[in-house]
Amino acid sequence: MKLPLLHLLTLCLTVGELSGYNSNKRAFLQAKRSRKDYRRLKKQEGALKLVGGERGAFEGNVEILHKGRWGNVCDDEWDELEAKVVCRQLGYANVKAKPTSNARFGQARRRYWMDNLLCGGDESELSKCRFDGWGRTDCRSGEAAGVICGGGGEDLMPNATLNRVDSQDKSKIRDVHPRGIAVRLSGPRQGRLELKLPDSDWGVVCGDGWSLLEAAVICRQLGLGYAAQAYQTSFFGGNKLPMAVSGIKCRGDERHVAECLHDELLDCPGVGENVAGLTCASRMADLVFDHLELERTAHLEDRPLYFLQCAMEENCLASQAYQVQRETDRWHWETRRLLRFTARILNAGTADFRPSVPKHLWEWHMCHMHYHSMEVFATFDIIDSSGRRVAEGHKASFCLEDNQCLHGVQPRYRCANYGDQGISVNCSDIYKYNIDCQWVDISELAPGPYTLKVAVNPELKVGEMSFDNNAATCKLLYAETFAKVHSCVMGRP
Repeated sequence: MKLPLLHLLTLCLTVGELSGYNSNKRAFLQAKRSRKDYRRLKKQEGALKLVGGERGAFEGNVEILHKGRWGNVCDDEWDELEAKVVCRQLGYANVKAKPTSNARFGQARRRYWMDNLLCGGDESELSKCRFDGWGRTDCRSGEAAGVICGGGGEDLMPNATLNRVDSQDKSKIRDVHPRGIAVRLSGPRQGRLELKLPDSDWGVVCGDGWSLLEAAVICRQLGLGYAAQAYQTSFFGGNKLPMAVSGIKCRGDERHVAECLHDELLDCPGVGENVAGLTCASRMADLVFDHLELERTAHLEDRPLYFLQCAMEENCLASQAYQVQRETDRWHWETRRLLRFTARILNAGTADFRPSVPKHLWEWHMCHMHYHSMEVFATFDIIDSSGRRVAEGHKASFCLEDNQCLHGVQPRYRCANYGDQGISVNCSDIYKYNIDCQWVDISELAPGPYTLKVAVNPELKVGEMSFDNNAATCKLLYAETFAKVHSCVMGRP
């Protein structure tokens, strides 16, 4: 039987609609199953979630589940590789993962579970990366690590909107307020910072991104010496005062805070608890890195993993070394190539350099048989011509002591026997090239020209008179049989 043309068209349309319906139904069911799997995974060991993001589930501070309890991740050594793993684990595949630090999405709400993460970038879960151990950290509430998973995913905004919101415009305070601003501290040398803008009452400053660099400018402007501490807290009160500005960003050498940048639009996560505060001191330490000693002592060493087992426990080798350990029983005889050098750090300031955490929180390291007082005291990075970090040295922790002092100065600090740690004025802490972890593992690095950067106090956790002599940026020529470090320039971490 022949059907009228109209009926044929209707039948074809119905079949097409049915095909589309089935396709959509399959996609819907698959998405539904994925959401069920995601909800189930959120309750498993090592599950992740992002908190504090205001634009959607694709951004926020990272929290991880361990032993049934959620905890934060510290931003020490947090970069694109770790952010990439987080976004992939959360289901944002093939996106640009942007790491955030300094509690970008608000103060850490819980204890820190992870610190000093080292990911290769291809791990399936963040918990499979190397780190210092569950709960081992010296991080404060303002050091929460976060991510922005910048593409793909049903909760994501269009890229144009994402880019516009994420690139908050900053400008100099004096350009926006040419009539000037007043500054005061709530206490004699310690307290919350208050600003008075033209035609406004006194208000507080948002603690988001607040650091020793910004605090140093305030102490200098008020004639109170140097910045000893920078706080992001409501401990000093001020949570009932209006918020004057947010996002202050200084180099640290400005004479007046009006020369610093700030957010053109007020934006402060966790307003009530996120108030900028500081402590000023008349005397301060000042570390000076000896770049000449670095150039003189740098050399290559090929060493079997059998002799590096203690260093492996402290995450001092490249990721490939741990992969070899997992994949072969004869990993002990595999050889790693190390770029070794001596780091000599002089305290040329007017006060002793002391660890950033109290003594009762120091970590005992069985391999080295002494307590370590700072998790990150120095970083060693090798950078290629495009500015990409291609190798890094990682020392899990550091012991600070007086190894060599100028004539007439008695050493006061020793690591042995649970002694007090620090670096006295006019004394040096020396990490010789022959000790564990005083190297960069370059086993997978191709020969060629690179940049080597060694920095002390890189996270600015301890106040100094100046940070301009804390890092040496050097040229590195790496050949098959030798390495030469030369032409070092001093600068900031």
